[in-house]
Amino acid sequence: MTDRSSLRSFSRPVQVLVLNQFGVNLGFYLLLPFLAAYLTESIGLTLAAVGLVLGARNLAQQGLFLVGGICADRIGSRPMILAGCLLRVIGFGMFALTENLWGLLAAALLSGVAGALFNPAVRSYVATASQGRTAEAFAWFALAGNAGMFVGPVLGALLMLVDFRIVAAVAAGVFAVLTIAQAIWLPAQSEGRAAPERGGMLGLLRNGRFWLFALAGSALFALQNQLYLIFPREADPVLGGNAGTVSVFVVSTVVAVACQRPLTRYAMARWQAHRSIALGYAVMGVGLLGPAATAAADPAVRFTAILLAAAALGLGVVIAQPFMLERIAQHASTGMTGTYYGAFYLLSGVIAAASGAGLGALLERSAPLSWLACGIAALAAAALSLLPLTAPRAPGPSTPIPTSTQDQNQGPSKPSERSIPR
Repeated sequence: MTDRSSLRSFSRPVQVLVLNQFGVNLGFYLLLPFLAAYLTESIGLTLAAVGLVLGARNLAQQGLFLVGGICADRIGSRPMILAGCLLRVIGFGMFALTENLWGLLAAALLSGVAGALFNPAVRSYVATASQGRTAEAFAWFALAGNAGMFVGPVLGALLMLVDFRIVAAVAAGVFAVLTIAQAIWLPAQSEGRAAPERGGMLGLLRNGRFWLFALAGSALFALQNQLYLIFPREADPVLGGNAGTVSVFVVSTVVAVACQRPLTRYAMARWQAHRSIALGYAVMGVGLLGPAATAAADPAVRFTAILLAAAALGLGVVIAQPFMLERIAQHASTGMTGTYYGAFYLLSGVIAAASGAGLGALLERSAPLSWLACGIAALAAAALSLLPLTAPRAPGPSTPIPTSTQDQNQGPSKPSERSIPR
């Protein structure tokens, strides 16, 4: 079965949302990597003001993930996805039109709220529409996202040769196209979908298995964030300028795009979900210990270790993430898939922010210790993921979502006769 036919074998919602994820990351990474430089160099904001703008976007998105997930369960995923894309059109459009600090803050807040609305909704919809092939669907989802994350900065860098306002306008245009495309081709979820069960929020708060699983899963996002902190700080001085950062991102993204589909299929055929998740964390942990071990070596050896760590980080995410996203849905109570995704990303955001501050302080004292802390955190997450207490109690949410092992036993779903208009 070819990759193309494999994607077409999914239901139309999954196909649309996979393409949507490419567009979301394309538009987002087309703009965000260049925003800070524009705010300081072109508009003349202080670093404190730039931090306020960037922090406002992150706070709005991370802080409202749970709200977005609850809305997806109660109102439906499709309205939240459309609303989120439309808000990002407005937010990114405002970056092109205003230089006032309050206007920039409003643009950042709208962009963050947009992410909080559509991120849990998209993942909930993919989980419930994947027809028992959840890990495979999320592998396609991750592949599309990584491709968008790779193309976005390249296109943004080319457009920056003209003007940042063009960058912001094109990014807003990408989300406008996504809004229209999904309004046309993304069907509403069936009217018979399960309503959130009574007492579901209390059950979420008391679901210790889920929170323990989410605690382990948050390590993935905390470590991914080091692509913006430890990796640039350590890689750039070796090559000068931003060449080190570019090299790290290229290695990490190429590994993710090249390995996502084959590794997911390999893992589905041989391992249970929790073993795949633990293996992914372990690969990250071993790779991140490399720069700590070579801290006293010559620059060429140190830079090689950093690139290998970036490759290991990308490889670990490739192995673990599809099964991690599948397991979130399996932990969810009836009709609360979006809420559980929102809760997971809320906790991950809080831990990523706290760990970023702690690792930043540690990095100022000792770079080898910061690498060592990252490696130990990943290995601890791997060990935690193997504990039976992180396994879901029930098979899944309102629409049964079999595990990857069950998928192999049952065989693939029949190909859908409806495909996305190209």
